Amino acid sequence: MEPRILAIIPAYNEEENIVSTVEDLRENAPGVDYVVINDGSKDSTGEICRERGYNCINLPVNLGLAGGFQTGMKYALRHGYDYAVQFDADGQHSAAYVLPMVRHAQETGSNIVIGSRFCAQKKPFSARMMGSALITGMIRLTTGERIQDPTSGMRLFDRTMIPLFANELDYSPEPDTIALVARNGAKVSEVQVEMRDRVAGESYLNFTKSISYMLRVCFSILLVQWFRKDPS
Repeated sequence: MEPRILAIIPAYNEEENIVSTVEDLRENAPGVDYVVINDGSKDSTGEICRERGYNCINLPVNLGLAGGFQTGMKYALRHGYDYAVQFDADGQHSAAYVLPMVRHAQETGSNIVIGSRFCAQKKPFSARMMGSALITGMIRLTTGERIQDPTSGMRLFDRTMIPLFANELDYSPEPDTIALVARNGAKVSEVQVEMRDRVAGESYLNFTKSISYMLRVCFSILLVQWFRKDPS
C-alpha cells in the first residue's frame, strides 16, 4: 500500500506566491495531498485559496509558524497520514523533492528527513551561514548527530512524529526541537535539495532578527531542552 503523504503549507500574507506553491505540488508531487494553513493573513491569501478551491484552513488570528504548523500536524493526525512534510508557501521549496524524501525515510527508517542545502555541498560564507554552522555544532555537542542544515524549513515527519508535533504545545518545527527528539532516540537524516530564492514578498527574518534567532536557538539547545519532558 502506498503511504499517505500530506504537505503542510503555513502561509502568512503570501498572495503573490500561494498559487505557484500549490500548483508546484500538484504538478511535481503526484499523489501528495496538501493543506494550506492561512495563518491570519491580512492580504488576499485566503480569498485566493477559496476562489481556486484549494484545501485551506483559515485561522482567525496569526499564530506564527509554530501554531500554523501544529494546526497542519493536527490535521495530519486526524486524517491518518503516514508522512507530513513542512512546505513553505514562499516558493523557495521545490515539490520535486517531496517523494525522494519519502523514499529516503522508507529506506533508512528515518523519523525525520530534512531537505538539506548542505549535506552534499559546502555552506557559503555569510553571517547567516555562520549562525547555521553554530547551531550544527550545538546539536552535535548535545546529541552526537551532525545536521548540516538545521534551519531548513523543508522537513518530513513520519507517523511516529506526527502525534508529538500535533499534541505537544512546546514542539515547534525548529532546530532545538529537532535536537530534542534526536536526543530522545528519533532518527534524523538529510537529503540534498536545491532551494530557490523567494520570488515575491519579504522574509520576516532580517539581519537583526536572524542574529536574535540563532542566539535563541543555541541557548535553547544547550540549556532549555534538558528541562523539556520526553512525552514517550
